[in-house]
This record gives sequence, C-alpha cells and structure tokens, in this order.
Amino acid sequence: MELQKVLHQKFGYESFRPGQQEVITELLAGRDTVAIFPTGMGKSLCYQLPAYLLDGVVIIISPLVALMEDQVANLRKHKEKRVVAINSFLSRKEKELALSTMAQYKFIFLSPEMMMQQHVRQLVRQLQIAFFVVDEAHCISEWGFDFRPDYLRLKELFSFTERAPVLALTATANKKVVEDIITYLRLRNPHIQRQPMDRPAISYRIVHVDNESAKTEWISERLATTIGPGVIYVASRKRADELSAIIRERGIPTASYHGGKEQDERSIIQEQFIQGELEWICATNAFGMGIHKDDIRQVIHEHLPATPSAYIQEVGRAGRDGDKAAVTLLYSERDSQKVKFIVYEDLPDEQQILYYHSLLQSGTGSQLAAEQAGLSEIASRLLDYYLEQFDVENVIRQIQQIYQVKEKQIAEMESYVKSDSCLREKLVQFFGENIFPAEKDCCSNCQNLDDDWLIKSEASTKQENETLQWHERLHQLLG
Repeated sequence: MELQKVLHQKFGYESFRPGQQEVITELLAGRDTVAIFPTGMGKSLCYQLPAYLLDGVVIIISPLVALMEDQVANLRKHKEKRVVAINSFLSRKEKELALSTMAQYKFIFLSPEMMMQQHVRQLVRQLQIAFFVVDEAHCISEWGFDFRPDYLRLKELFSFTERAPVLALTATANKKVVEDIITYLRLRNPHIQRQPMDRPAISYRIVHVDNESAKTEWISERLATTIGPGVIYVASRKRADELSAIIRERGIPTASYHGGKEQDERSIIQEQFIQGELEWICATNAFGMGIHKDDIRQVIHEHLPATPSAYIQEVGRAGRDGDKAAVTLLYSERDSQKVKFIVYEDLPDEQQILYYHSLLQSGTGSQLAAEQAGLSEIASRLLDYYLEQFDVENVIRQIQQIYQVKEKQIAEMESYVKSDSCLREKLVQFFGENIFPAEKDCCSNCQNLDDDWLIKSEASTKQENETLQWHERLHQLLG
C-alpha cells in the first residue's frame, strides 16, 4: 500500500497511530478535514505525509514562531530541504527572498497575520496549492474573537469556489470550537476525526493553599524532592523571573520563559530544556506549543488557567512518551480574581468603544484615537476588525458576548478546582467526552495516587549538583 510505503520510507514508522490514516485518506480525496488529536498523538504527520503524494505547495498557517521553527526543524530532520517559515526570525531581505521564491518550496509556514497581508495573499494565489493546513485551529475560537482577529479573516482566504482542501488540526475542541472552526475556515462538509482526550499516563492533583507564599514553599519543596523535567506555569512575566531565581537558589537548573525575553534568548532556553541542560522551566502560557520534549514528568500550575482548553493543552505536554507523569494545580481563593483581571485587561468597555468610534468618525487616526481612548494595541486591533463588520451598537454587543464567554470559562475552572468528583472525568467532560476514573494514579479526589516513582534518588541529586556547578563555572568565565 502506497501510504504504508511512504510512512516507512519517509518517516521510519511501521504503522499509523489511531486516526492518522483516516485523516490522510480524506485529505488525499480532496475533502476538508478536522483532526482533533490529544497532544503527542502525531497531528503533524497528517499533513507531512500526504504532501509527498500530491503535487503543489502545502501552506501551513501556524500561530507561534516557536511552533513554526520546531516543525521546520522536524521536517529537516527527515531530510526535507524544501521548507521555510516566513516570520520575524527572518531579516527583511531574507523575507523578501523567501516570498519571491515561494514556488520552490514544498512546505511554507505563515502566521495568520502574515497570510492575510494583501501582497502575501496575491503571491499565494499564484501557487499550485496541494492543500492548506491550519495548525492549532482552536485558536480561531479562543484567540480570534478577542486577541488575533486575523484568525477570523481567514474566511476571506477560503471563501473561493475553487480552492484546495483545508486540514484543521487541534488538540482540544468542544462542540462550539468545532463549529467556529468550520464557520471561520469556510469548511465544506468536513470529515471530523476525533480521538479520545484522556491521557491515561497522567495523574491529576489539586492542592489548596492560602497564598502565594505557600505556593512558593510547596513548589520549592516539591522540586527539591521529586524528579523533572518539568514546567511550572505562572500568571505573569515578573513571577516567572522571581520563581525561577528562587528555585535556582535551591541548586536546581531552572530558567524563566516569557514573551518579555528576546526571541533568540527564548530559543536558547527552549533548546537547553529539550537537551536536558535545564531541569525546569518557569513559564507564562507563551511556552509550550510546538515543544517536542517527550519526557516531561511534571507540569505544575501556580495559577488558575483561564479556560479548560488552556489547561488540558498545557498539562498535555507531560508524559508524551507514554510513561507516568504528574500534573498539579495550586489554588488559593484570590486566584479567580487575578485571572479575571488578566483576562479582561485588554478588553475595551462600552465607554471606550463609543469614544474610540467617535474619534475615528471625526477623522482622528486609529493610533492616536486608541491612545486617547486608553486602549491597548490588542484592543484597538480588535475594535478595528469589528467596526469593519458591524455598526458600533453591534460591536458593543459583540464585546459583551466575549466577556460572557470568558466568565463562563473561568467559572468552569472554578468548578473544576472546587469539585469533589474525579478530576480526570470532569476535565474531559468539558469537551463532551465521558470516561471512568482510573483504578490507580488517577487524581487527588480519587485518593489513589502513588508518588513513590517521583522521589529523587541520590544519583539524580548528585547529577543535578554537578550540572549546576558546570553552569556556575561557565557563568564565572563568561559573566
């Protein structure tokens, strides 16, 4: 069979993972397809393999530079040279060269913002397209309405009668998210391939604490006595830097990762973590998408995630090798208010919307109007998109709906951390699935956790100290 042959020759695998072959078959038949596979279940193969069986270029629309770069590196590992990511890593000259030679590539990675630039769309239309891929397609629903409106503009790209098929890939999607994906990508009678979201190797724990100081103590003790590698998700850049410094003082190789660092620095930290030079990363939600590290043993959340989807995405980065992994969410009563402040920070209120609109109507430029209305860059970009679509009264209604959706999602996370029922069972229920609690190593509510496998051995502690000494010596040499 040709699929099996390409699978073995190009990728070195003997068999497909569940759902992969069905997605590839539908795509090769020219059908729009949505693939909902848990993290680590091989979504990338669903577009990489059929690309070799079809003529033309594959356009991959991807949300993050780190994700693009990781996918490019993965393809190059398989000896694929006809691949490019056109993003901010390229100089202006490199970007212009890549755009002018797009037809020479087999795989082209673009952000939604780059894809929707008029001159880029014109260049793409001149190509022979095998098919389009929208990676991390849940971002349409979760980021498009309030953060990155160019996701919603993708419908302009896919509305043409004659177009190549579209493959939407995501690890998480409830019924509403699937509907948004189909609507905003203009999918036509799509095949939907869904794999169960439960990750049996992961155990779940909620730890209730009094305050941030108690969280710091818990994390410090946890990392001193249990193994990594691991990721600690925190709510702010400042906290990521503070906490990583505290952990390093305990002799544990750790770094912070967030959007406030330069891109090159983030890439170095990411590579150090993947190669095992760093045992822990303290990160905002900027870290994770496209990080292919299979042996992450722990994920700790020091804050309340804003949505069940964000939470299941982030904990899904643990245990991708199929071995045991433990995830912990630390919760204090003030966390709900903190997450609401962060989530609503960039959303404009009714008064700001009306004032911004009146300034634009009077001829004020959008940048100056945004400053005078007290809008962030994100908020003004969002309003610019909605004001193109609706009158100002309907824009206000649209923003109010966004507030309501976010309130509902935060309420779902509050119900999760305060629940007495099985955490595993409750988490997948948010996505319309039902499972039975695991017989062992399920969750703290099921009270059947065994953490003996997590305890550090003397050998691992010695190796950790040697690694830290090596880093200290290097720091002394280089400053």
